[in-house]
Amino acid sequence: MKLTSPKFDEQEINLVRDCLDSGWVTQGPMVQKFEMLFAEYHAHTYALATTSCTAALHLATMALGLGPGDEVIVPAYTWITSANCVEYVGAKVIFADIELETFNLDPLALEAAITPRTKAIVVVHLFGLAAKMDEIMSIAKRNNLQVIEDAACAIATTYNGHSVGCIGDIGCFSFHPRKIITTGEGGMVTTDDADLKDKIASLRNHGATGVGPEYVNKPYGMANFDMLGYNLRMSDIQAAIGVAQMEKLATLLDERLARAERYTRLLSVLETIALPPPSSKCGHTYQSYVIRLKDSDVELRNRVMDYMQKRQIQTRPGTHAVHRLGYYQGKYDLHPEMFPNACKGEDTTITLPIFPDMADGHQDFVVQSVHEAMNLHAP
Repeated sequence: MKLTSPKFDEQEINLVRDCLDSGWVTQGPMVQKFEMLFAEYHAHTYALATTSCTAALHLATMALGLGPGDEVIVPAYTWITSANCVEYVGAKVIFADIELETFNLDPLALEAAITPRTKAIVVVHLFGLAAKMDEIMSIAKRNNLQVIEDAACAIATTYNGHSVGCIGDIGCFSFHPRKIITTGEGGMVTTDDADLKDKIASLRNHGATGVGPEYVNKPYGMANFDMLGYNLRMSDIQAAIGVAQMEKLATLLDERLARAERYTRLLSVLETIALPPPSSKCGHTYQSYVIRLKDSDVELRNRVMDYMQKRQIQTRPGTHAVHRLGYYQGKYDLHPEMFPNACKGEDTTITLPIFPDMADGHQDFVVQSVHEAMNLHAP
């Protein structure tokens, strides 16, 4: 059984066909429609489609003017690009530990990591659960820090009734196949700031800043390039898939939430497992359903995952303790004990399959296998 599987039907096929028939397959009207639908759904002022969430995060760090000499605080437990986007612009990553219960940035650890060189925070809404934005934004405002929300996993996630992605300065979303909606690869930048929107739009399009005065009102107008930019634009073919996916987003969310609630009900009898926290102020859309083995270590967790693999059930750890990865460990001389919760997050978590059209029988088989594995390998 796969960890996840996207849901496509004739809607995607028909819209891609319309795109191909139009002859406009690069960034164009489909991208504009996708951006509009995404912004409207999430109540964001501006949304700009990109080639990936990695590109979105890179654009965010550039648009905010981060660079050499600046420090940016990043949770130690996240996907590597949450940190890489800081390195791309020559700034320095400063890791902060997470809360083990939520897997999100610990506000106390965040505040302790701030120095006079700190300029920004990358806040990750990991696995679809909103981080504690009230506390984080209060810390950011007191210290005059910019906030990038890495909402790669958090399409449709809300915090205190507000969509994540525009609580801070810039939000970044992913449409990778493991996300709630997908365009294959692809990302989105959101903001309520018109100046940031204009800068991001230019940076994703080679640095173009509009036609020169000599080309105004001429059909062959050539753009000016006043800054160094990149080609990080989404194609209309990808956006056509995104438009179709947006039209079924509500249904996809309902299915995912129902599966997550059922997992929680069926697994709650296992006292040796910590389950995702219930949705409340920090809303959860369960991009991933991640359990944690209490009082465990990586060897026991791996034996459980090996058992699941023998049952042909795909699993994986939640994500990385980034400070233990070779690049960051080597460059900054980091040690595992510096961020113990991040290490526990990597070593004791298991991501269970969750996907559209998952049948009760599929889920029962996963749950039964977890029970069997835990009974077989109980310490």
